[in-house]
Amino acid sequence: MAPSFTQLHPELAELLPGELHAFCTTGIHQRGERLFATGSKPVNMFFIRSGEVILERIGAHGGSAVLQRSRHGFVGEASLQSARYHCDGKVIATSEITQIPIAQVRTAMDADPVFASRWITMLNREVKRLRLQCERLSLCRVQDRLMHLLETEGKSGKYPLGSGLKSLASELGVTHEALYRCVSMMERDRTLMRDSGHLQLVHR
Repeated sequence: MAPSFTQLHPELAELLPGELHAFCTTGIHQRGERLFATGSKPVNMFFIRSGEVILERIGAHGGSAVLQRSRHGFVGEASLQSARYHCDGKVIATSEITQIPIAQVRTAMDADPVFASRWITMLNREVKRLRLQCERLSLCRVQDRLMHLLETEGKSGKYPLGSGLKSLASELGVTHEALYRCVSMMERDRTLMRDSGHLQLVHR
């Protein structure tokens, strides 16, 4: 993938100081591409403009655990203070992604306390999102986890499916068979509907 410079996403342009904009490159990444691998030295962090990227870790027995799934926003931001990536960054749907060089971000943060404050605010939002994820994974029933996701991260109970139910099952920490059964049951009960790549809670 040969990145080409395009105008920064407004959210990213507002976060980064102007002198960093020229260091950012944006390009299209195809499904199956790896943004970074476990153990490699961090060079860039990544801002997902559209598409879908997961962070996954391979366990001792070969199974994978999805640590984060993103259709918009940063992935790899924790690498700013890390000597090595602690997971794999994998593109699972065609994505438009901006790369931001870590060395330049560190330099700007040291020189610009206002930018550093904006960065901390962004990280605080991410911490809140991860707390919700931990709360969700503590729930026992598949339906409870799915409802929690739709209610906390959906917009008015509507949540984009992205690359499909199988990927969503990994994020919820359940088998895809269990999630398929749950979705089918909720559709029969008319508490959930699938529409144009979204799951939508039905309020009665």
